[in-house]
Amino acid sequence: MSRITPPIQNLARRLIIYETRELGAYETKRPSAFLVCEKLRPFLASRMGTAGFRALLSRAVVLTNAKSAWPHLMQVNANGSLEGLDELEGQVPRKEFAEGSVVLIAELLGLLAVFIGEDLTFRQLDEVWSEASSHEQILLTEKNEKTG
Repeated sequence: MSRITPPIQNLARRLIIYETRELGAYETKRPSAFLVCEKLRPFLASRMGTAGFRALLSRAVVLTNAKSAWPHLMQVNANGSLEGLDELEGQVPRKEFAEGSVVLIAELLGLLAVFIGEDLTFRQLDEVWSEASSHEQILLTEKNEKTG
C-alpha cells in the first residue's frame, strides 16, 4: 500500500515549484527538495522532536531509494538536515533529479499523513507556508482535488 496519494504527490510537486520560484532556489544554488525539507524541519521538529523528524526524513530517503537511483547518496544529519543534495544535483540528470526530489518530498509528506492523517497534514503545511500568498491557492486546490 502506497503512502503517496495523488493529492500528496501533487502537493509535493507544487511545494518544490513554489520554493524554486518564490525563494530563489536557483539564486541560492540549493536544490528545491532541500529548501522544502529545511522549511519543514524546524516546524516539525518543534512538534515531534529533532529525533522524530530525523527518523521520518531518514525513512523517506530509504523509501525513495526504491523508486530513484540517487537518494542513497544522501545523508540525514543528526539535526535532521539533508546532506549531499548539492553535490548530487550536478551528477544526476536534471529530469531524474527533479523526479526523485518529488518522490522524496511526497514520501516525507506521505509518512506524516500516515501518522497524523491527511487533513491534519494539510493543515500543518498550511501553517508552514502561511506567509505565501499563492500557497493558500496551492493547498485549497489540493483539498478540492482530494475531495473532488
